[in-house]
Amino acid sequence: MKKLILLFVILAFITTFAASTIELIFWTHEDPNRTPLEEKYIQEFEQMYPNVKITRVTYPSGKIAEVILTAFAAKKGPDIFNMEIQNEYPYILNGRVAPINLEAIGLKSYDELKELYIEGALEPVTYEGEIYGLPLELTNWAVFVNKKYFREVGLDPEKDYPKTWEEMMEVSEKLVIREGEILKRRGFDFRYPYYFTFFLPMVEQLGGALISEDGKTAIVNDEAWLKVLRFMKEWGPNGKNLGSPTYTNARKTFNKDNNTVTMCLSGLYQIDRIRAQNPEFYESGEWMVVPYPVFENAVKDVRCNYYGHYYMVNAESSKEKQYWAWKFINYMLSHPEDYLLNVGLIQPRKTLIESDTFKNYPYADVFIEDMKKSHSVPLLANGPQFEQLIREAVEAVMLTDTTPEEALKILKEKANELLKEEW
Repeated sequence: MKKLILLFVILAFITTFAASTIELIFWTHEDPNRTPLEEKYIQEFEQMYPNVKITRVTYPSGKIAEVILTAFAAKKGPDIFNMEIQNEYPYILNGRVAPINLEAIGLKSYDELKELYIEGALEPVTYEGEIYGLPLELTNWAVFVNKKYFREVGLDPEKDYPKTWEEMMEVSEKLVIREGEILKRRGFDFRYPYYFTFFLPMVEQLGGALISEDGKTAIVNDEAWLKVLRFMKEWGPNGKNLGSPTYTNARKTFNKDNNTVTMCLSGLYQIDRIRAQNPEFYESGEWMVVPYPVFENAVKDVRCNYYGHYYMVNAESSKEKQYWAWKFINYMLSHPEDYLLNVGLIQPRKTLIESDTFKNYPYADVFIEDMKKSHSVPLLANGPQFEQLIREAVEAVMLTDTTPEEALKILKEKANELLKEEW
């Protein structure tokens, strides 16, 4: 009888313990440099709070938006997730994510929270007076340059790096190596398919815009759009054959220093990836970072759009899970210098931006100066669909015999139909 009573007590204890354990599912995009850091924070947090169990799952950056969309549609979304803000923003508008629990992060007001970050850092996740995310990073892109390939063709990388898009085409023509029509080495290539990030600023430099100031018209200033579409057609395989969306992303091969690409667009994080993937190249001093180019006749000095990855919490998670999710997110993000030094990510906290650690980080000044001349990617309820329409237009002129005029006509019609849904 005593053994039976003891067994019931043990079972009751186990049941109570299991019921009190908070299990959080955490989905994020793959980043080999970030994984050990965040796994360390999970271990530390679980030691501080033994009642919390966190499972971190990673997905390829190009797939996570689709995976999360599918999971939320089935009401099986993770408790914590992050994506690029243009993909996250519709979740805010549709009430799918929970506002920050101020008590969980140890603050009394949103004003206190805003004071921790540089101006504008929380605007993309602010909606109807509530704040819905904490930034893992704000990222803009600049141009990474392999110096030795410049010298190989008689160019001085320090003086001859392209400052304008016209110069980018001229320099790339000198750097490119072909085998028939196949590009063995690209001088430079774009970050397809992130058209909100790199393509829209090119249009804006010439006075164009995605949406009019009154919000009623999409694809503003035809001539600006046409000029950039013509540039992309000339860039592609049916023009000067300098690059194409069909090739491996230039950022992915740059670090290998294997004579396949001379310049690429990437963020500050690329520096840590060079160091991790190719220490010899990192230490060689044969690479540098230069500002985002601007058209010669630009009417606006606009640089590459920046985007953010914000940690968010599922509104369908229990209130208890939401509390602990925000508490854990806040713990992770209270180490901005670690994220910079180990991953190369810029958390837009004032303490980091004002620190000597940041000021002494290689080429941090290039990224910050460009960011001052840039703005966030567009945030729209149908943002991913707008970006897809731009992708279709650009890739039509680059990869088919579609003229820029034809592509613009289709883009304008479809974009304005989509804009009506925003109303």
